[in-house]
Amino acid sequence: MSTPPPQPDPAPDLAACHLCADRFAATATGHAPRPVVWFRPAARLLVIGQAPGTRVHASGVPFDDRSGDRLRDWMGLGRAAFYDRDRVAIVPMAFCFPGYDAKGADLPPPPVCARTWHPRVMAALPEVRLTLLVGGYAQRRYLSGVAKAGVTATVARWREAGPAVIPLPHPSWRNTGWLKRNPWFETDLVPHLRTAVQDVLGPA
Repeated sequence: MSTPPPQPDPAPDLAACHLCADRFAATATGHAPRPVVWFRPAARLLVIGQAPGTRVHASGVPFDDRSGDRLRDWMGLGRAAFYDRDRVAIVPMAFCFPGYDAKGADLPPPPVCARTWHPRVMAALPEVRLTLLVGGYAQRRYLSGVAKAGVTATVARWREAGPAVIPLPHPSWRNTGWLKRNPWFETDLVPHLRTAVQDVLGPA
């Protein structure tokens, strides 16, 4: 069987994307696009999240916030390993901060972002062996039918996703109550997650 030809790196085009400029200008934050691009073809672990928040929009570093601290703890990874683009690819459902509405609430990731960029990005990541689907937006796109029951049910059925995919709740500190109501997550899923990550990346 022949090896598929290498795919062009989409990172430069993605970093220059202004597809949602008018959409963002019309939000309460009135900001300009700033795609957060964090992957290289050699990555073996793929984290598909939601979208950058204000802190990540400012820093240009994905999960550069308390949510990232919690996610890294779940994974059993330090910052150096987590941010090694040759090991970990971080691909959100929207690469830019979507903005806030008039009430100060987070706007959802614009579907046009994943629709436009995910096929190209996934084709450029041939070495991925483990994918983490963080939050409902990623789960609805990549687990389709299973995710229709909601994040809690999807994560509770994590064994059905298969050995190469693990669904996770969003690591936001707003979900602390969820973690308390669902202790099985930290007793059952987190140990499995840490073992799976170590199997793919080696010791942290």
